[in-house]
Amino acid sequence: MPKLSKRFGAASSRVVQDKSYALDEAVRIVKGNATSKFDETIEVAVNLGVDPRHADQMVRGMVTLPNGTGKKVRVAVFAKGAKADAAKAAGADLVGADDLAAQIQEGKIEFDRCIATPDMMGVVGKLGKILGPRGMMPNPKLGTVTQDVEGAVKAAKGGQIEFRVEKAGVVHAGIGKASFSETQIEENLRAFLDALQRAKPTGAKGTYMKKATLSSTMGPGVKLVLATGAGGA
Repeated sequence: MPKLSKRFGAASSRVVQDKSYALDEAVRIVKGNATSKFDETIEVAVNLGVDPRHADQMVRGMVTLPNGTGKKVRVAVFAKGAKADAAKAAGADLVGADDLAAQIQEGKIEFDRCIATPDMMGVVGKLGKILGPRGMMPNPKLGTVTQDVEGAVKAAKGGQIEFRVEKAGVVHAGIGKASFSETQIEENLRAFLDALQRAKPTGAKGTYMKKATLSSTMGPGVKLVLATGAGGA
């Protein structure tokens, strides 16, 4: 533990408190501070001027990161017949119907993203209390209830992530790995901020993106300069 504290202290000394950094500079600092033996995740947290308790201020969406997440995504698909075959061909890790639902009810949730064809929602709907709290419930607005299971599986495997505002008005997302180049991390960060800006709800008043912080798994946070435009630095 002292070793971790010493490393964290050294990393913190390279960050000026209460200073906001341009995106490219923030990425350089965060990547430079990611010195753990494992490949740390680069994470962003954005404080939004919304109250998610109100339906017209809920923020939720999907974004495809241009350079992927660096993480292997396990995908489960509820489908039958030709759609099930298409899902398997696209690389889905689990494909099924009632059998897959039974596995989930037994607590075997061996996937990160869940996709379903519309005709399977009668089966999937019974899993709401299990998948809902985990943010895994298929949703047509997010493209996870679809006839195009092939496209949905490929998108999930190719770097598409979901974001959702939490009760405190904060959105968290992993946007890459420390092993990525600075350019790759910055491109992913801009794509995420742009998508978040586009997801601004009609009920949001005043400043929408109030504060944003970039960090690595074991490193200190670095505040970002947020322009009034979408994702600008």
